[in-house]
Amino acid sequence: MNLHGIGTDLVEIDRIAASIREHGDAFLAKLFTTTERGDCDKHADPAPHYAARFAAKEAVAKALGTGIGGHCGWLDVEVVRTDSGAPQIHLYAAAADFARSNRIATIHISLSHTRAHATALAVAVRED
Repeated sequence: MNLHGIGTDLVEIDRIAASIREHGDAFLAKLFTTTERGDCDKHADPAPHYAARFAAKEAVAKALGTGIGGHCGWLDVEVVRTDSGAPQIHLYAAAADFARSNRIATIHISLSHTRAHATALAVAVRED
């Protein structure tokens, strides 16, 4: 397998929390899938979990080399948890099409957060 690209992002959790307070469901529906919202909302404080997913989406778009836009929309990238709890990326729509056309086989993701920040690192790997 060959490296296609890497991406990283760092998000202030307070910024995401403020957007949730100010814009509520409209903000969440624009950026996060139903599955992601269910995963985040089950926590007493969902903001750090939303922030980590926001960072993941940005990091994945950077790893793809597309940024958020025509080839990769907010809802085209979904962060899910495996049975072990590890984060995993699912791609849909334009992002999935872009990955297929560029022979990207997988995207590895790592998430972390402190009280103030959430970060993500994504690595996109092409088929041989």
